[in-house]
Amino acid sequence: MRRASRCVIVRRGGHWFPLVLAAFLVALSAPAAAANQAAESAQHFAAIAQFSQPSPMAPIPEGWFLMGTTRKDDDPYGYGMETPFDDTEMPQRRIWLDAYEIDRDEVSLAEYLAWLQAQRRRPSEELQRLIRHLVSVHSIPDYVMARWPALYVVWQEAADFCQSRGKRLPTEAEWEKAARGPEGRLFPWGRAKPEPGLAVFGQYHVHEIPLVAVVDSGEEGRSPFGLHHMAGNVAEWVWDWMGIDYYIMMPARNPQGPATGRYKSVRGGSWKSKPEMLRAATRGGAVPDQRAATIGFRCARPVSP
Repeated sequence: MRRASRCVIVRRGGHWFPLVLAAFLVALSAPAAAANQAAESAQHFAAIAQFSQPSPMAPIPEGWFLMGTTRKDDDPYGYGMETPFDDTEMPQRRIWLDAYEIDRDEVSLAEYLAWLQAQRRRPSEELQRLIRHLVSVHSIPDYVMARWPALYVVWQEAADFCQSRGKRLPTEAEWEKAARGPEGRLFPWGRAKPEPGLAVFGQYHVHEIPLVAVVDSGEEGRSPFGLHHMAGNVAEWVWDWMGIDYYIMMPARNPQGPATGRYKSVRGGSWKSKPEMLRAATRGGAVPDQRAATIGFRCARPVSP
């Protein structure tokens, strides 16, 4: 009986051979498929990078401006935006900044990919997956993605990119002055409640597909100095470490932020943000090596006297 049982098992095992062979062939073809996918992705990265063009720069004159927020117990505009988002943006201070220039537009995806290509750096896995998904599932052309803001950028990459262009990340004070002007606007465009057309915000997508606008759009929501998307679209890395009590002790002239910290400051709110995050004084932060579909950057540089 045992010998017969073994014979039966062998005969039945013979029927598994086609399945085993198929699995073996799939295993052999997997590296080839991955190589083809990588080659196709590289073609799209290069195609997007070909549309790279730098942002014009907006001059910001030297002088004083109002940074931060004064606590208010009433809200005459009725939608909760006059009071501080949290204590980190208090007290309001008069701050002097020397003259500088800052990018009118956020750094584009094309510029970022072209820089990675020149540096012989690979795009992050997150960005690779996003672009493959946008191409294969949504059929978004390369030239459209080229004008999107850069995404999934860690702080050091943003700083290195700016340095390669003879610039640097703006300080938190420089960013805020460029966003709200010397008189301290509530939002880049003024005091009107955020609405579609003024900013890209309040969007949501379960797969983190960014619902962003091209970097040189958003005329109605421009800041006093003509900058686009200082509220919404993507939040932006700045130079400073995030200091929760820094506004109390920061110097009145050209503050550079704390010497050390755990988080780098991120300003402006993103395509996913609630309206209060779009306030020009609202502060945020992220660990420097965070890659997110909601964080990009722009660059600045001092103006020689």
